[in-house]
Amino acid sequence: MEIRDKVVLITGASAGIGLATARRFAAAGAKLALVARSADILNHLAEELKSRGSDAVALPADVSDPKQVQWVIEETAQHFGRLDVVINNAGQAARGTIADLNPDDFRKIFYLNVIGPLTAMQAVIPIMREQGGGLIINISSVVTKMNIPGIGAYAATKSALNMLSDTARGELASEKIRVISVYPRVTATDFGKNALGVLRQQPQGPSKQTQGSSNPSDTPEFVAEKILAAALNEADEQYMD
Repeated sequence: MEIRDKVVLITGASAGIGLATARRFAAAGAKLALVARSADILNHLAEELKSRGSDAVALPADVSDPKQVQWVIEETAQHFGRLDVVINNAGQAARGTIADLNPDDFRKIFYLNVIGPLTAMQAVIPIMREQGGGLIINISSVVTKMNIPGIGAYAATKSALNMLSDTARGELASEKIRVISVYPRVTATDFGKNALGVLRQQPQGPSKQTQGSSNPSDTPEFVAEKILAAALNEADEQYMD
């Protein structure tokens, strides 16, 4: 897909990967719908992008609430007249071994990490069908390909998102609606600090998390470049290497 002048909605756009992605897509000429809970930060970002010549609108919303997700999709399509790309980036982790995990924390991140993107897909698919196609980019995680003690709940939500993405990809291919899964690695953001719960029991012995842990974290800007590459190349899956 050619990104210039395309309408791109990004959830979790106020910080981390979402913020870097918003700036990168704006630099590529996209029109941006910015979604996050932090209204002040979001409005400031919209003004920043406008000052650089981009067309951007701030849409403060909690994407764990299906009604608010429906609203931001409809508002974006009404504001710009179309919606070409949805990037489901907002997410949160929950710490805890399977024995200790707080089920309420799991429910909270499931609604954000799975129900939110599902609702966004269901809201935007009719719009994309009517306009002849579009692109849905779901931000997963490389931890879905691993087995790391203490973050099983987070990995489970992203694994559920992977299955939704894989299935939707096949279901929508004939309608020119492409669905892409992106797999960030450890990234230098506040994501870990914002995780719910407490990991009371430290895992013993080596794991796939500790093996190779000397590798530096990716920057949000690096991940944003990979997300842009995914949009441009339309590969089914986009990894960081």
